[in-house]
Amino acid sequence: MPLNILIVDDHPMTVDSYVNLLSDEYFTTVEPFFNTSYNCETAYKKILQFKKQNKSLDFAIIDVSLPPYDQENISNGIDLSTLIRKTHPTCKILLLTMHTEAFIVKRVIEEIKPDGFISKSEVNFESFPAICKKILSEEIIYSDEILKSQKKLIQRNFDWGEYDSQILILISQGVKTIDISNHIPLSLSSIEKRKASIKNHFLLEKGGDIELINKVKQLGLL
Repeated sequence: MPLNILIVDDHPMTVDSYVNLLSDEYFTTVEPFFNTSYNCETAYKKILQFKKQNKSLDFAIIDVSLPPYDQENISNGIDLSTLIRKTHPTCKILLLTMHTEAFIVKRVIEEIKPDGFISKSEVNFESFPAICKKILSEEIIYSDEILKSQKKLIQRNFDWGEYDSQILILISQGVKTIDISNHIPLSLSSIEKRKASIKNHFLLEKGGDIELINKVKQLGLL
């Protein structure tokens, strides 16, 4: 029985490297079948195609930062992983990222609960196959940078909900408050209340969006 693997990264050479590292020789009991994509749109369509054809998606290796698919409101690898969790709940998910900011890490862990979450700076040609093998053997693998980012939030005793994290991320990306409700399922009034609470925590209500983002970046939280 083949092992269906989805690899999504916006750098074709990286995708090819992952495929080569997870070659037929690596798998001794199953035959891997690789599906590759370089953006959210084609990955989105492949995921739904597997579901429509009643085929299992067994292992997904996804970069967090990807060209978006605006038509379906799929902005990045986090959104793709959410889709996979809904359509293929038994699929193992390995997320790779260059961004280990605390709020992003918190959002990924809370929403996706990935089987693997790795900073790209901590993986190489030798460790990558071993990480994949452990994940397929039911281990949960988070790299040191990801774990440090988690601890940073715990040490500062921040008790944010998932939407608070998303609001900060969207603001940092230049999304206007009035448009945030297009990205998360909250009303404008709820978003404004949460945003005011965050500003009160960091700025004591003194300052705007730029000051807020600068402050959380100074604290290493974004």
